[in-house]
Amino acid sequence: MKHRLPDPKPGAGGGCKRIRAMLQVLSSAWALLLGMGMLMIGNGLQGTILGVRGDLEGFSTLQMSFVMSAYFVGFLGGSRMAPEMIRRVGHVRVFAALASLISAVMILYPAITNPFAWMAGRVLIGFCFSGVYVTAESWLNNAADNANRGKALSLYMLVQMLGIVSAQALMLLGNPSGYETFVIASVVISVSFAPILLSISPTPAFDTTKPMTLRQLMDASPLGCVGMFLLGGVFSAQFGMSAVYAASAGLTLPQISLFVATFYVGALVLQYPLGWISDRMDRRVVILFAAAFSGAAAVLGMAMGANFWMLLLAAFFIGGMTNPLYSLLIAHTNDYLDYDDMAAASGGLVFINGLGAITGPLITGWLMGESVFGPPGFFLIMAVLTFALAAYALYRTTQRASIAAEDSGTFAPMAPTGSPVAVEFAQEYVIETEMEEQEAAHEAG
Repeated sequence: MKHRLPDPKPGAGGGCKRIRAMLQVLSSAWALLLGMGMLMIGNGLQGTILGVRGDLEGFSTLQMSFVMSAYFVGFLGGSRMAPEMIRRVGHVRVFAALASLISAVMILYPAITNPFAWMAGRVLIGFCFSGVYVTAESWLNNAADNANRGKALSLYMLVQMLGIVSAQALMLLGNPSGYETFVIASVVISVSFAPILLSISPTPAFDTTKPMTLRQLMDASPLGCVGMFLLGGVFSAQFGMSAVYAASAGLTLPQISLFVATFYVGALVLQYPLGWISDRMDRRVVILFAAAFSGAAAVLGMAMGANFWMLLLAAFFIGGMTNPLYSLLIAHTNDYLDYDDMAAASGGLVFINGLGAITGPLITGWLMGESVFGPPGFFLIMAVLTFALAAYALYRTTQRASIAAEDSGTFAPMAPTGSPVAVEFAQEYVIETEMEEQEAAHEAG
């Protein structure tokens, strides 16, 4: 395990430095961030509109669960294959090719309203989005340096969440039974590539770190591995099945949009407070609290589903507690790794999370079936998974001594929607920050 020296006290000019770093990121990477924001709008829109349209077409919740799970199958496959594609033909060609496929699939969804066709489309679109994220995130990482990498990471996460939230408002611009909303999603995604491909940012050299084996990861951080698998199921249920739940529960279109958006508003509001707390105490306790609180919120949603405002309250705290858990689990894993192993761990953690994400919608759809629990099954699966994570975190506190707060690593905010490149990006920031703190502590004496 790595050892850190005490953190130096921030100087009086810290605020000005942070502002300068933020402006530097915006000036060098505004096109990338704008393009990624529009990509997230398109991706968030297509997930919600399919949930609503599937209900209108009479698809069962089990059929929709296979449709939603297919995205994560494609995404996981894309995250493994995209790096090799980029090395062979370059960033620009990969980006442009995958972009055209995404736009085409968006138009085909309303033209072929068949669950098997939608499953195939979701696999393809998940694969394409994964490749697009890998490409754009490597560009963004190349545009950042040691002085502003943390700000770039924060802005990227903010852009992702705002994109998904904004997408829900666009749901109200068209009739979900027609073509309009699908066309809007296709246009937004098509336009999103313009600022990225026309940006003057140089094409970066591309390389990825060889991942650690899953056995090595499990030995280093059992909680990190188990937690990432369980969290994958929770997040995919939110991202893929929230609109399916809302439609099957009889919510109106504006209510569906607000319900889905509230998950990500909660993530935006609570990400940094939980991260700040986790840097100052045993992270396992923070993970335990966040998971247990999310489970309690899911129970609230299950018990009070007839009250729309209670649904929003449940969605806010589920999203607000579970999305930061992604970053907390990675930070906890880093606490037990040497610097040289942190980047290598990112691929394994994302892979484990992806496996959980594939299973999440499938189990959720089965539980939401009329012969099982019906719509409340959506909240039931999240309650079970988050309480299981809280219980395992409690168990792990009895198996290994805690790390002193001053010896723990730095929390880096991340969204579960990113690719392994985004996690490596965050790992680089953590390593650079901790090494700079150690150097500053040495100089201070």
